[in-house]
Amino acid sequence: MNDQAPQRVALVTGGSRGIGAAIARRLAGDGFAVAINYAASAAEADALADELRQAGGRALAVRADVSKPAQVRAMFEAVEAGLGRIDVLVNSAGVLQVQPLADTSDELYDQTFDINTRGTFNTLREAGARLADGGSIVNVSSTTVALNLPGYSVYIASKAAVESFTQVFAKELRGRRIRVNAVAPGPVATALFFKGKSPELIEHYAKMPPLERLGEPEDIAGIVSFLAGPDSGWVNGQILRANGGVA
Repeated sequence: MNDQAPQRVALVTGGSRGIGAAIARRLAGDGFAVAINYAASAAEADALADELRQAGGRALAVRADVSKPAQVRAMFEAVEAGLGRIDVLVNSAGVLQVQPLADTSDELYDQTFDINTRGTFNTLREAGARLADGGSIVNVSSTTVALNLPGYSVYIASKAAVESFTQVFAKELRGRRIRVNAVAPGPVATALFFKGKSPELIEHYAKMPPLERLGEPEDIAGIVSFLAGPDSGWVNGQILRANGGVA
C-alpha cells in the first residue's frame, strides 16, 4: 500500500522565458509537476520542459493563447490529462509596450488588455471550476500600478484590473481553501524589460530602488514559491510588491 501523497501540479502561463521560466524552474525544484504554457515560443517551452524532465521532474509544454477562452479550456484539459488535477495556477503571461496614452493605438490597447487582463480573467474563470480545493493562485501584476509612470497608462490599467480580480476572487472562493494572491514586480532584468530601453534608462531604473539594482527573475520566482506553498497558508487576497523598496 502506497500512502505517499500525489505530486502537486502547477500551471505557469507565459512560462517559456523570463520571469515565467524562472517560476517554472523554481516550482519544479519545489517538487511540483509543472505545465509550461506558451503562445508562440514552442522551441523555448519544449527545451525548458526537457530540462525539467532531465532533472528528474515531470513537465509538459502546452500551447494556448490565454486571451481565447476555448484555448484556455483546452489547456486545462491537456494539463489534467498529462499531469493531473491542477493545484497551483500562476498567471505570468503578459505584454508591455510603453506609449503615451494620447498616442496609443486601438490595436495596442486591445493587445494589452487581451493578454494581461482578459487572459487572467479566462484562466481564473476556468480555475474556479477546475482547481483543486486547497490550491493556490498567483497572479503577476506590476509595481508600475503604484508608480503611475508616464507612458505606462494602458499597461498599468490592465494590471490594476488584475489586482482587483485577485482581491475579489479570493473572497468568491470562500469554502474551497483556495488562496488568491498577486506579486507585483518592480523592474526585473528580462528581455521584456530591456526591449527598447537605452543603457542610460536601464541604469536609471536600476538606481531607483534603495537596493540599487534591477530585480532578477529568481527574486520573483522565490516569492511565487512562497505564495504557492504552505508557509503562506494565512496569506490571501494580497498584493505583494517585490521591487527593492521603490514603492
